[in-house]
Amino acid sequence: MWMVLGVAAIITAILNVVWSTKNQDAKWFRFISLSLTALTLCAFYSVDAKWVLNEDWYALMDVVPTMSKALWVLTIVSILINSTSLFKKSDR
Repeated sequence: MWMVLGVAAIITAILNVVWSTKNQDAKWFRFISLSLTALTLCAFYSVDAKWVLNEDWYALMDVVPTMSKALWVLTIVSILINSTSLFKKSDR
């Protein structure tokens, strides 16, 4: 589920940039993209919590160290991409 939410967040971030370059109001795409980014993080940690409850330590040791770094980077990138429309809007 977190993968689907993450891809949807990326798509809406791209739509946000495209719409803002066409001088159209992209606030909804920005809101949806940041919301989907937050839901992606929640879904990933939900999976982790399930692994902890099932005591699946190998899955945690295998996935969490790499994905926690990736989620940090992708969340920062999402914030930066979605903020470009704010700066573009202030240039008008």
